[in-house]
Amino acid sequence: MTETNLHHFSLLKAKVAETFLEEHHAPKNISDWKGEEIVAFQEDLFSKTQGRISEKSFYNYFKNEPKNLPRIDALNLLSQYTGSENWQDFKAGNIGLVEEKKDKKKKGFPPILWVAISIPILAVFIIQILSENTFTFCMIDEDKNEAITETVAIKILLPGQSPVYLKTNSKGCFTYETDLEKISFIVQSPYHKTDTITRSIKGIENSTVTLSVDNYALMLKYFSTGNFKDVEKRQAQLQKLIANHAQIYQVYPNNTGIELYSKADFIQKLTLPTSTLKNIQILSKSYENGKLVKLKFLVK
Repeated sequence: MTETNLHHFSLLKAKVAETFLEEHHAPKNISDWKGEEIVAFQEDLFSKTQGRISEKSFYNYFKNEPKNLPRIDALNLLSQYTGSENWQDFKAGNIGLVEEKKDKKKKGFPPILWVAISIPILAVFIIQILSENTFTFCMIDEDKNEAITETVAIKILLPGQSPVYLKTNSKGCFTYETDLEKISFIVQSPYHKTDTITRSIKGIENSTVTLSVDNYALMLKYFSTGNFKDVEKRQAQLQKLIANHAQIYQVYPNNTGIELYSKADFIQKLTLPTSTLKNIQILSKSYENGKLVKLKFLVK
């Protein structure tokens, strides 16, 4: 017997009991009927349908939970007793009740139990939300005491996890949400010194980060855009600034290629009387013993 047929037959038994109780006295639950009540039902069934079901059938299908439906002639007879034309007509008239019962079964737990289960889950969810700490930092130029509007790369260091990479917005700020009360992050700016910052959510000054100016990077930019008449002096300054073994890369737009320069070639490029370097953008740099050892730049 399918689940749908089981639902329909349960409804039919309930309807049979309801019909009988309209004119007779008996327990509301048909499975509780006994000798005299069963006999009275058989007589009432015959008087209204001119048909009968045996006492054995009554015990098999009404006193117990059946594994199979009664024969179709018995189902038609019982359906007629409740006011339907036949079994198919009874099912068609009660399809809505069957679907509603299915929906309730799918929902699983009764409403009160759902509340009992949902409250702890909701409490945990609220605690998690409340435990989120929002860190907001804005980058400030140490010399100018102004917001750094050029993009600053942020590398957030997380314990036991891979870093999270962010960038500052047009106002020089970024925001990060975490359940940690303390975070550490590395800031990298084209014309400011790379630094590692550690701040606590309880810290008084957790909204601004002051970055020191990278004089070497500024000098490179100045050399690329300045109008120097004394080329020899300019070359001498660059000789002191750049290490002999420096690795210098020019990255071309749209990832179309990379060009590697020696120290001598790069100095010559910076000191030639040309306007090609006036839009130089330093992508990354690193120093050793006060000299530039690695540089990556882009000419827009």
